[in-house]
Amino acid sequence: MSSNDQLDQLDQLRLDTNELVIEQIITDRRVGSIRKLIPIKADGEPDPTRQIQFIGQSQIMTPAGPLPISFELDGYDLAAAIEQFPQAANGAIEEAVEELKKMQREQQSSIMVPGQKGRQGGMPPGGGFQL
Repeated sequence: MSSNDQLDQLDQLRLDTNELVIEQIITDRRVGSIRKLIPIKADGEPDPTRQIQFIGQSQIMTPAGPLPISFELDGYDLAAAIEQFPQAANGAIEEAVEELKKMQREQQSSIMVPGQKGRQGGMPPGGGFQL
């Protein structure tokens, strides 16, 4: 790797000083948590030109284990974000379940071709065809 490539990689790791936030985590330690992202300037002072953001987080149990979900909360303050949490969480859960179902359908309908690794219907790998 050349030194120019290394410098390019270092520049990609540079923090964007226009997007800095302080993060607070609010949780009931049962259902989920809310991340409060408070914009700050590079000197650590609050940045009143940018809006505070709230991100809800929870998880659902699947046969493969817990699946974390995150969703934006449009609340303008913590009380509004807490009020919006149940509806936003349910929407995110519905989206996750639909995505899982879609992935399951795609996996079940995949077609095996000769030479492809894996097994389907008890046939040997590659479908048993050789040229």
